[in-house]
Amino acid sequence: MKSNDILNKDEIRELMQKALKENDAEGYSKANELMMACIADEIKAQYEESIEQLKADSDRAVLAQRGVRQLTNEEKTYYQKLTEAMRAKDPKQALTNADLTFPITVLNAVFDELQTSHPLLSRIGFTPSTGAVKMLLNTNGYQQAQWGQLCDEIVKEILAGFKEVDTGLLKLSAFIPVCKAMLDLGPEWLDSFVRQALYEALANGLEYGILKGDGNENPIGMIRDVSDGVAVKAGAYPAKTKIDVTDLSPSTVGKLLSLMAVDGNGKPRSVRDIVLVVNPQDYFQRVMPATTVMAPDGTYRNDVMPYPMTVIQSSALEPGEAVIGMAYKYFAAAGMDREGRIEYSDHYQFLEDNRVYLVKLYANGFPMDNNSFLYLDISGLQEATYKVTVIDPAEPSTDASLADLKIGSLSLAPEFDPETTTGYTVSTTNATNTITATPADAGASIEITVKDTDGTETKNVSNGTAAEWFDGSNTVTVKVTAADGTTTKSYTVTVTKS
Repeated sequence: MKSNDILNKDEIRELMQKALKENDAEGYSKANELMMACIADEIKAQYEESIEQLKADSDRAVLAQRGVRQLTNEEKTYYQKLTEAMRAKDPKQALTNADLTFPITVLNAVFDELQTSHPLLSRIGFTPSTGAVKMLLNTNGYQQAQWGQLCDEIVKEILAGFKEVDTGLLKLSAFIPVCKAMLDLGPEWLDSFVRQALYEALANGLEYGILKGDGNENPIGMIRDVSDGVAVKAGAYPAKTKIDVTDLSPSTVGKLLSLMAVDGNGKPRSVRDIVLVVNPQDYFQRVMPATTVMAPDGTYRNDVMPYPMTVIQSSALEPGEAVIGMAYKYFAAAGMDREGRIEYSDHYQFLEDNRVYLVKLYANGFPMDNNSFLYLDISGLQEATYKVTVIDPAEPSTDASLADLKIGSLSLAPEFDPETTTGYTVSTTNATNTITATPADAGASIEITVKDTDGTETKNVSNGTAAEWFDGSNTVTVKVTAADGTTTKSYTVTVTKS
């Protein structure tokens, strides 16, 4: 393993994810040690920079302006007591005797960072919790309100569409090696260290569980089959069958999303908040070439999708596999242990200047239904190419019939029939009535004329406008010319003005 001098956080996260996937406890421990050292170096660097700037004035308001999170009285007291315990000759005994209940505000701050800083966790239905969570899930999917009198049967039907889910939380342990030099930086900077350490522990552990966990003492991942009646063996849910995806064309993406447009009961629902999670190598080797196009100005546009979605890179997935789904349809809960304590741990031995503390976290998660996420095989994904399709123009329509003909609010006799062109009559006392002729084919054109009894005077009328009647009998002619420009049909109506 390379030294921390040339490993950044992203590289260390890669090592942690690799250790998780390979169930390599020793490898994860070493990677975690590197991560804690990296965080400590950053905190100390930030501390030294801020102290140099604040030597003249260390007022809390100035610290806040510099971006240092201000602690509540409870938080400050907690970190002061924690520092005293860490400096004790017997830190394990000191932590046991001290009243060191972890402030919930610190944990909430970690959750806030998870939801704003982590691409995947920021998109799911993430809920902070200090214990088991029970929630109601809608099992009916799309529901339509029914008109009518309120009755007991309707109420029963509505209530039957929900089920209670008990999300018992699972333990997620994080070991935090704290350098003794960190204790001299003060409560604010110790808080920053602890929060970042918790963030990394939560982010790495939760991301793997949320994507690939099998439900056996870990969350049920997005790739798992959670349909009714699925065979769960020894607490483990089977993985879904992968769908081969070779392109991200509108047709392909549309067909994938159509599978999510119905819930587990086959009822329709809206599709939104789509994420496409891929391995980082796959993103650059497959997804980026498949979603990058050149704009007319010569610049490139990345992540161009036929439907709004966010592409997220995750080392929890292997090359060639991907997950697409509605992020808000994954429920996750996480929280501190019920006593909220940080304990001294003898499980790992580090340098004398480091002391290791155990933080017990609890988390769980599951897809809300089986259709919310799809498991993809993108190993054969092809680069985006421009396609030019030559389409022969359709032959122009020869339909010269009317779909409807109305003269104001008057009733034609007989009732209008598109196949009948003559013999219509109607009487009116109005000086004018609006003539509306609706063609059966949108490409057809309409000409309307009105002649008097003798046919000596003719008026042209625009379709949808009022015709001014002559006294006595009027002949209305509606000439329809089909889209081909040659086929015509004329309808006539006799209008008698009395």
